[in-house]
Amino acid sequence: MKELDIEARAENLEKVIQFVDQELETADCPIKAQMQIEIAVEEIFINIANYAYNPDTGSAVIRVEVADDPVSVKLVFIDKGVPYDPLAKKDPDITLSAEERDIGGLGIFMVKKNMDEIHYEYKDGQNILTLIKNL
Repeated sequence: MKELDIEARAENLEKVIQFVDQELETADCPIKAQMQIEIAVEEIFINIANYAYNPDTGSAVIRVEVADDPVSVKLVFIDKGVPYDPLAKKDPDITLSAEERDIGGLGIFMVKKNMDEIHYEYKDGQNILTLIKNL
C-alpha cells in the first residue's frame, strides 16, 4: 500500500493523479481501467478540495493498494472535513434532459458506474471513501 498526504487544493490534482498513475503502472493496469480510475480520482479529490474544509483548507490522504486475488485496485480517500456521504444522494435521472435534471450528482454517478465497489464511512472525525476497481 502506498499513501499520499497532500493539501486538499484543486491545484494539487495533478500530483494526486501522478501518484495514482505511478501505482497503476506498477500493476500493469489496462488503459481503459486507468482512465476510469483517473476520472474517479479527479471527481473525489476535487470534491474534497472544494467542499470538505470550505472556506478553509485541510489535508487529504489518498491510499492506493493493488491486490492479486482478484486483481484489483483499492483507492481510499480520507479527509477530516465536514461529514459527507456522497453515496447518500440519489442518482440523477439521466433520462431527463440537462435542463430538467437537478444540478449536481453527475460526477459521483460516473464514479459509481466506473468502479466495482464504493464504500463510505465517517469514523474518528474522518470521511473515509473507498473505491475498488477490478482489473
